Amino acid sequence: MAFILALDFGGTKLAAATVNIGSRKWLGYERRLSPGSADAKTDLEIMRSLIYSLLQDTKPAAIGVSFGGPVDASTGTVRLSHHVAGWENIPLKGLLEKEFGVPVGVDNDANVAALGEHRFGAGQGYDSLFYITVSTGVGGGWILNGKPWRGAGGMAGEIGHMVVDPAGPVCLCGKRGCVERLASGPYMAQNLREILEKIPPRRGGLRDGEVLRHLVGDNLELLTGQLVSEAAAAGDDLAKEVLHKAAWALGVGIGNVANLMNPQRFVLGGGVMKAGEDFWRVVRQVARDTALPEVDFEIVPAVLGDDAPLWGAVAIASMLV
Repeated sequence: MAFILALDFGGTKLAAATVNIGSRKWLGYERRLSPGSADAKTDLEIMRSLIYSLLQDTKPAAIGVSFGGPVDASTGTVRLSHHVAGWENIPLKGLLEKEFGVPVGVDNDANVAALGEHRFGAGQGYDSLFYITVSTGVGGGWILNGKPWRGAGGMAGEIGHMVVDPAGPVCLCGKRGCVERLASGPYMAQNLREILEKIPPRRGGLRDGEVLRHLVGDNLELLTGQLVSEAAAAGDDLAKEVLHKAAWALGVGIGNVANLMNPQRFVLGGGVMKAGEDFWRVVRQVARDTALPEVDFEIVPAVLGDDAPLWGAVAIASMLV
């Protein structure tokens, strides 16, 4: 039976899966973390090993690819990665088609995940939705009138670089107070690390951020967005403060997008979305307060979880068969 190969090049992880055409169940699934010192060559080598582990001596009917960074979907060329070096202008579609001899479709991870949730997840039955991924970075993907909308140059949906706090910290993009700078996992960890490094011990040896320090054994370099969420859930006030600011930033961004484009649904996915009910409450409340009262919308969690980009890759590949 004909099957599809789906690939996900994330900022910190690589995943590959196979599925029979028309099926909703993986035939095979491989996932591996990308080393901290990885570049494009490293990631390609790791992904190649995942692919051959899955395929053995078989051949897919088509390949769909989700990539964590700007992509020219018309040519399948990766423009760059904000998190992994060496991806500038890499013809990923061409490389894969040459090696495997089947049609390949490549797009940005947020666009692909939006398509995945629309076809297989929380967006089923909706004509318009905005998918937002909050993990290593913050990105967005549009479905309008039932179809992906990428914008004139393929850059639609970059909610991560919407400025919500002009006096805020400097983002990787050079602007201050972007949604990504306040709400992405690595930046939340960085914000907390900088706060903790300035806090002296209290009398009796107790310090603010004690839960966080315990989680990382006092090695602040080990802080992650996930640990920030865990510490907040355990009652750490500093972690709660940073998480609240992240939720606020995301809520302001969503409210403004709701005013501008009026989608039926916002579907939120990515690792930081596991941050707990308080995070969701703040996001929804701030978004509601930011949007006009007449603008109706829902904010719901992604159904497909971390696999949304892979299922979107399946949807892309299905169009090529």
